[in-house]
Parts: sequence; structure tokens; C-alpha cells
Amino acid sequence: MNSVLLSIADGVAEITLNRPDRLNSFTQDMHEGLRGALQSIRANHTVRAVVLTGAGRGFCAGQDLAESLKSDSGQVDPSKTLQENYNPFVQSLHEMPLPIIAAVNGVAAGAGTSIALACDIVLAAKSAKFIQAFAKIGLIPDAGGTYFLPQLVGAPRAMGMAMLAEPLSAEKAEQWGLIWKAVDDDQLMDEARTLARRLAQQPTVALGLMKRAIYAASINDLSSQLQMEVDLQTQAARTYDAEEGIKAFLEKRPPKFEGR
Repeated sequence: MNSVLLSIADGVAEITLNRPDRLNSFTQDMHEGLRGALQSIRANHTVRAVVLTGAGRGFCAGQDLAESLKSDSGQVDPSKTLQENYNPFVQSLHEMPLPIIAAVNGVAAGAGTSIALACDIVLAAKSAKFIQAFAKIGLIPDAGGTYFLPQLVGAPRAMGMAMLAEPLSAEKAEQWGLIWKAVDDDQLMDEARTLARRLAQQPTVALGLMKRAIYAASINDLSSQLQMEVDLQTQAARTYDAEEGIKAFLEKRPPKFEGR
């Protein structure tokens, strides 16, 4: 059984983590499958939005600790899989010039939480929980966990999540601003797919530029951010979709964006 599934239809690519018997915990095979899925998405110019979800009752339980992470010395050494697998995947999600929706269908633990938060819009089933469980095994949040948590909820809540390793419900995650929305379990995938199809009809280049600008704001000073807006707005204004959007506005009709 493939540990990662990919389907593409109506401008939307859907990636499913597919190890339901292990709560979709990460293995080397899964990382290789994700790399292949992202390569396929980049090569398919019909894709204008992405959904990432998990099979079964969990989104992702983080690293599969049954798969060896030990060096020759017998000590835990996660550096190889972080540098070769997790970090490039998180960076790819963050930098991909397409909107990416995480549909968190169940528990997101450890790196599973980090992967969800690396996406642009996070929907979660109301039964889902987010757990930074690293403290329970003497490790620290990784795969971007120490970056995304304080950015989204502030240092005090990030510190509590990391140090106490307590489950955070989807509804509390929404209240805290960690995710976009908590939805009824039986509505999650319908809502995620509807949202993805809606995004796939939007001006794709502009959405990718928005993503760059918003994520850069956390590291730029005001002057740099203002200049970035000038540069990216100039790029956006030169696209077909900007021309179509302005024309449609003046003609008082809905725009027909083509993603270019």
C-alpha cells in the first residue's frame, strides 16, 4: 500500500498520508512519497490549490519511532532525517506559490502539528487535537515547530504547548488563532475540497505573491516590507489575471481568472 496518495482534479491536488494503522506517522518511505507528490504537483500546471490530509482516524502522529533513528553510537540522532526529510518538506510547503490547505482529520502530534502549521490554511475536525509531545520523550519541537507556534499564538502559549505537552482541541486551536477553523467531523473533507476548488478559481500568481509577502512580514522591518509590496504588486499587476480582474470590475461582472 502506498504510504502517500495523490489525486488531481479540477485544479486541486489532494495529498493523503496513508499509514492509517500507524496514525500516519512518518517513515523514510513516506518522505520519499511526499517528495514525489510535490514534484508531480510542480510539473502539473493545471494545479492551482493543494489539500493535505491523513487517512483513517489521525492526521499525523509525527515520526514513527519504531523506525530506527539511531546512529552507530546507539544514541538518538534525528539530524539526518530532519535535514534531509522534514526541513526540505516544510520549506517546500512554505515556499510553494500555491495555496495549501491542511485538513486535519484527527490527532496531529509532534512533527504532525508542525507539518499542518506549515500549510497556509488549516481546517480541523472538531474531534482533532494538536499535541507538541516532544517533552514526553526528552526532545524539542522540530520540523518548524519552534518557528510556527510562537508566530501564530505568541511565546506564552507556545511555551505552554511545548513544555506541558498537553493536547489542544481543534476548537481551542481556532480560538487561539492557531488554525483557521474547526468544523464538524463529517463536514471536514467537503469543506476542505470546496475551499480548495474556490481557491483554484482565484488569481493563482497573486495568491502565491500574497503568501510570500505575508510570511516575510515576520522577519522584515517596515521599510523592507513596504518595498517588498512594491516589487510584488508590480509583478502581480503584469499578470493576465490582474488585467482580467480590473476589466471585470469596470464591466461589473465576475472575473474569469486563469491562474496566469
